[in-house]
Amino acid sequence: MALTFYGYPPCGTCRKAKKWLEKENISFEEYHIVKHPPSREELKAWKEQEGLEWKHFFNTSGKKYREMDLKTRLPKASEKEVLEWLTSDGMLLKRPIVTDGESVTLGFKEPVFEEKWKA
Repeated sequence: MALTFYGYPPCGTCRKAKKWLEKENISFEEYHIVKHPPSREELKAWKEQEGLEWKHFFNTSGKKYREMDLKTRLPKASEKEVLEWLTSDGMLLKRPIVTDGESVTLGFKEPVFEEKWKA
């Protein structure tokens, strides 16, 4: 199973996730999340597939999230606004994002990766 991996090279969590995938011999195609963020369609599909709320897609500890005061703005935002924010700046996205086209993980937690991506 080839995965798609959206990450940010300087991100320690992304490096840990990549290392785990490589250790498990799981192949993946890597995309720089800032240069090539996921599309609106992909984000909407993942939200529906996993039954997630939009807040789960945000890097809530990121500088940009705080600068934009999204903690306050997000609960009142429309889906259109949320998608605009997420697709306009990859630094707002929780990372890494890993998907096989049918399932997705946001961030890296080894037990979740074990369950989702280990064959």
